[in-house]
Amino acid sequence: MVEQAHIADTAALLNSALAPSRRIVHAGEAVYQAGIGFTHLHFAHSGAFKVVNLAQDGREQIVGLKFRGDWLGLDGIANGVYACDAVAMDTGELWSFRYDALLAACAQQPALLTALHQAMGLQMAQSRNSLMSVCTLPADARVANFLHEWALALQARGLRTDQIALRLTRAEIGNHLGMTLETVSRALTLLSRMQLIAFPVKGRRDIAIPDIDGLDDFVQDSLAGLGPVLH
Repeated sequence: MVEQAHIADTAALLNSALAPSRRIVHAGEAVYQAGIGFTHLHFAHSGAFKVVNLAQDGREQIVGLKFRGDWLGLDGIANGVYACDAVAMDTGELWSFRYDALLAACAQQPALLTALHQAMGLQMAQSRNSLMSVCTLPADARVANFLHEWALALQARGLRTDQIALRLTRAEIGNHLGMTLETVSRALTLLSRMQLIAFPVKGRRDIAIPDIDGLDDFVQDSLAGLGPVLH
């Protein structure tokens, strides 16, 4: 998990070594698109972003979520083209820098190479955890785990976690977790009934989480076969 102090250190390092270009992006704005030649990496100085993969049949699959302190564009390193789309979910600030300039700077500043490796390792860990969630958790626990991970990401960045604004629709949450809109809605209703979450305002896009650990306990109980299960 990326922590607030680490984010500040990485930002200072990137700023001093690369003088990255900065731009403000708004909800729905593309950071980069699949198939475009890879030249730049991006550091999320603020905001939230989704990474979307386009399947051969034309369907979009949300394969990753990025928050302040995360790097975007690492998927382009392997083949020289971006493998996915990256799209802003709200207003944020991106720092962008050329990959070849980063490599040159890494030769002079080992701490920068460490930061790059940490970003790569974090992305691999996130992909593994997401796959494990889809493969091992029942639907209700999958949604609980999604909310728990989102809240932890905010907590690590020094942001409030008792009430969070989801930047995804229920359909998008289902897309990300591999379930239908209806299943997501039933899972949220169950979690609300169990008082693990609440919907403080009409529209149900803001979610209150009284106790982050309570969501994690629910997930662990589901893994142990002790909790209610939606099919």
